[in-house]
Amino acid sequence: MEAPYRQIVTAIRHRIESGELRPGDRVPSARAITREWGVAIATATKAHAALREEGLTTARPGVGTVVAGPVPPRETDLGLDRIVAEAITIAARDGIADVSMRRIAAGLNVATMSLYRHVPSRDDLVLAMIDAALGDLRVPARYSGDWRTDLDRCARALWEVFQRHPWLGPSMSVTRPQPAPNALRLGEWLMGALGPTGLGVTDRMLVQVLLFSFVRGVASGLEPEALAVRDTGITDDEWMERQAGAFARFAAQNPAPHYQQLFGGDLDFDFDLNVLFEFGLARFLDGLTVWITR
Repeated sequence: MEAPYRQIVTAIRHRIESGELRPGDRVPSARAITREWGVAIATATKAHAALREEGLTTARPGVGTVVAGPVPPRETDLGLDRIVAEAITIAARDGIADVSMRRIAAGLNVATMSLYRHVPSRDDLVLAMIDAALGDLRVPARYSGDWRTDLDRCARALWEVFQRHPWLGPSMSVTRPQPAPNALRLGEWLMGALGPTGLGVTDRMLVQVLLFSFVRGVASGLEPEALAVRDTGITDDEWMERQAGAFARFAAQNPAPHYQQLFGGDLDFDFDLNVLFEFGLARFLDGLTVWITR
């Protein structure tokens, strides 16, 4: 059964849909609602808040609460998949911080409150986004028998997913892991790949968490980089070129022999997140090889 305030919202919405209440018309005040429906003032206030949240009404100074405009269209086929897809689109374009129920509803041209029938909260939404993004991960159908080859292949597949979804790295937690089925699938696959090493399940768990943490750590720079390019219109290489004079003055004021050797000589030092990923993954696997062999 609908909560009392939702019954009031449904009734007033029907009056708007039927034309009984038209754009600009006053809707029943909170006190009028308490008299007509026999509810407490708190329930009437909650109904008013829900009507505003759904975009049905607006407060007009000196007049009161009025119908804001035509009722947003109902979406009979609205479901979690459409909501998550729109949220991912917003996150890819503007960053995870800009994802909100209101923006998703605007993109889908539906009432904001209608989203909550499919996803109870923003935390639930982010969890669904994470699971959908990790669903793109394509791990090999079977193990090669060589643990290093399998971990390398899986790490690269995960890196590709993070690159495809720059918002994903900052959205995931290692210390408070989100219960996403596809994240569980990834961890299970990685621990299985370590079977030939003879490591106990605790050590295999720690290895898979560290490998994931490394890839996610490098990937956490993808979203800020993408947003900086969007906001400035220049690439990282172009930004560095424009800052050459400032860095030269900084180096003159703060002598650092190793950096001078790196940047002031004939060395061709190329650095970006891909370089960091390649170097870090190789050293991580090198260290594991020494430890496992020992």
